[in-house]
Amino acid sequence: MCRLLRGLSVIVLLLLNTLLLIGPLLLIALGKFILPGKSLKTLSSRGVMAVAESWAEINKLIFASLLPTQWDIRGSAELRQSTSYLVISNHQSWVDIPALVQAFNRKTPYFKFFLKQQLIWVPLLGLAFWALDYPFMRRYSKAFLAKHPELQGQDLAITKRACEKFKDLPVTVVNYLEGTRFTPAKHAEQGSPYRYLLKPKAGGVAFVLAALGQGLDKVLDVTVVYPGTRTPGFWALVSGQVDKVIVDIQTRELDPALCQGDYENDPQFRQLVQDWVSRLWEQKDARIGALRAE
Repeated sequence: MCRLLRGLSVIVLLLLNTLLLIGPLLLIALGKFILPGKSLKTLSSRGVMAVAESWAEINKLIFASLLPTQWDIRGSAELRQSTSYLVISNHQSWVDIPALVQAFNRKTPYFKFFLKQQLIWVPLLGLAFWALDYPFMRRYSKAFLAKHPELQGQDLAITKRACEKFKDLPVTVVNYLEGTRFTPAKHAEQGSPYRYLLKPKAGGVAFVLAALGQGLDKVLDVTVVYPGTRTPGFWALVSGQVDKVIVDIQTRELDPALCQGDYENDPQFRQLVQDWVSRLWEQKDARIGALRAE
């Protein structure tokens, strides 16, 4: 019963926080459409980010007050809000999102995710995602694209349009290279060569690098580990069943060559990006093993 009461209490407080701040966030977001001049629109965008950061900081306070979870954040000392970052992380659970909030809120620019199109219909959060200029992506299967070749490259077009909005302010762009959450079943189905990771998809990160180019300053190689045998879900977190979360951050220099090619049409450049991603994933897989062994 204690877990039930704790979980419900956390959820109610998170919901109240969202209801309290969604109004100001949407009101300020309207300024991006109705205010004249680029400077006023940029000021409106800064206001939206400030509200979002406050929302995230209150959520952190709720977690700290009601949950026993220890957030073991490593490698965040040199982060700055004036720098644009590309975050590349493994993905296992909905708990990964609060973990990134714990690691980055008010230490880096507020982060942007590339979201599935369906999430725009989530009550309240869909509106918030829209106000924050989160890009909504449509995922098409290879079979569907074979029947509708005119839709080929739509993800790249959406990515480029989204990244155009990111150029006026520092930004933290989060990219989950696996494209989906890790499960043992998906791992086995893929025949993944990695012990703790699914196969990475280099195309998405290549599109971000091409669209933002030199606007990105650093790559943050983030590894999230949940000590223990089971990956926790959101209820496990809010009900106090997650003892510890490790967020390991490795800051890496961004090779300019990764931003200067045509991933779709240049085989040599495509191989360059894929080799970079493969090396990154090999190192991350080993890093997860070392962190789990602690």
